[in-house]
Amino acid sequence: MPTSVRQGAHLRLGGEDKRIALTFDDGPHPVHTPAVLDVLRRHGVKATFFVVGQCAQEYPHLVKKIAADGHLVGNHSWSHPQLDKLSVQRVEEELGGTSRLLYRLLGAPPSLARAPYGAWDRASLRICARLGMEPVGWSVDTTDWSRPGAATIRSRVISGADAGAIVLSHDGGGNRSQSVQALEHYLPRLLEMGYVITPVRVGD
Repeated sequence: MPTSVRQGAHLRLGGEDKRIALTFDDGPHPVHTPAVLDVLRRHGVKATFFVVGQCAQEYPHLVKKIAADGHLVGNHSWSHPQLDKLSVQRVEEELGGTSRLLYRLLGAPPSLARAPYGAWDRASLRICARLGMEPVGWSVDTTDWSRPGAATIRSRVISGADAGAIVLSHDGGGNRSQSVQALEHYLPRLLEMGYVITPVRVGD
C-alpha cells in the first residue's frame, strides 16, 4: 500500500519517551549477522536490519532468522548503489527487487527503507512511498564501516545516545568484528542508562 511522499528520511524515532533504535546495514553476513543476533538475544533486545537484496538472496535463512527472532527487516536496495545517481527505472529495480524478495521470504513486504549512504532524492523518495515504505536515516553514525576500533564505536554510541536516537551500525559489507565487540559493551550500558531499545517506529 503506498505511503505519502516525504521530503526526506526519518532521522529520529517518533514520540518523547526514552527509546533508542539500533539499526544494522549491509547484511546479512554469514559470520557477523549471527554474532549480532546472539548479543541482541542475550539482552532481550529487538533491532532493525536493513538488508541488501543480493545478500538476502544468498543467505535467505539468515533473513528468516532475523525475522524469527522478532527483529524488523528493512530494504537497503539490491546492490547498494547511490540512489540519487540512478535513473528512475534503476531505483525502481533496486528497491522493488529487494521488496519482492523479502515478500517471498517473509510473507510481507518491508515497511521501511534506508538508502545506501543516506542518499535520497525526490525521485527515489517517490518510489519508496509507492512501494509502501517509509525512508529511514539515522541520528548517530558509528562509522563502524571504517573499522576505527571497538572502543571508538562504543564511545560514539554512548556519547550520541538520547531519547529518540536511531543508531547506524553494520552487520555486513566487510569485517564487522569490531561492530560486534562494541555492541557487546554498549548495549548493556544503554540498558543501564534506562533506555528502551526498540525496532524503528516512525510517525507515532
